[in-house]
Amino acid sequence: MTPPTSRPIANTVEGTLHGRRALVTGGASGIGAATVRALAARGAHVVVADMDAAGAAALAAEVGGSSWVVNLLDPAELSDDKLGRRLADVDILVNNAGIQTISPIQDFAPEDFRRIVTLMLEVPFLLIRAALPQMYERGFGRIINVTSVHGIRASPFKAAYVAAKHGLEGLSKVTALEGGEHGVTSNCVSPGYVRTPLVEKQIKDQALVHGIPEAEVLGRIMLTESAIKRLVEPHEVAALVAWLASTDAAMVTGAGYTMDGGWSAR
Repeated sequence: MTPPTSRPIANTVEGTLHGRRALVTGGASGIGAATVRALAARGAHVVVADMDAAGAAALAAEVGGSSWVVNLLDPAELSDDKLGRRLADVDILVNNAGIQTISPIQDFAPEDFRRIVTLMLEVPFLLIRAALPQMYERGFGRIINVTSVHGIRASPFKAAYVAAKHGLEGLSKVTALEGGEHGVTSNCVSPGYVRTPLVEKQIKDQALVHGIPEAEVLGRIMLTESAIKRLVEPHEVAALVAWLASTDAAMVTGAGYTMDGGWSAR
């Protein structure tokens, strides 16, 4: 009888990303900051990319990483030359930066629509495009896109956000198909409402557009479809991102992981 082939034991969390370099957009707060800490705890050098210079610098100092103060809506920051140099040594790219505007379609300002789609779909494309050549050359890469349950479900008054997140889901899958033979994976993490400043700001906006008190927004609007009636915590999203960045997830690509308390099970 042939003896069983030995299997490598799964790595412990600490050090699983030692020697890797990660870049997290929108990294100074919310999901981004939790992700920075999770990747750094596993040994990665993390670049905190954010408009908030002080916040990015403070977090980078905390985790022993570095910061990139950038306005991702400024075309001057996104030239091929600048992005090529910035992304050349990145092994793990986390596209997380996001904004929100809540309005009925007939009142939705076209400039707001363009701004949201640019930041949350075109910018990830540009960053992925800049990172892939060197990832291919090294034979390793992890593209992780923080999308949303709104990448697979729609809600009223969020035309731009839903459109951008649906597009990012598609971009992620194309990246997975092209990158597979080069050792590059691409996946989406799709949380429901997460306890972040972006969501907290929405409570007031949702109250106004629906004509209800702010105290009723969570129960009547945000969590009505969820089986688990609470907000997702940023560290929960970050833990999934960190796993997708690891070698244990080498066969996971083109996937979308929902973390929505059962919302999308309906």
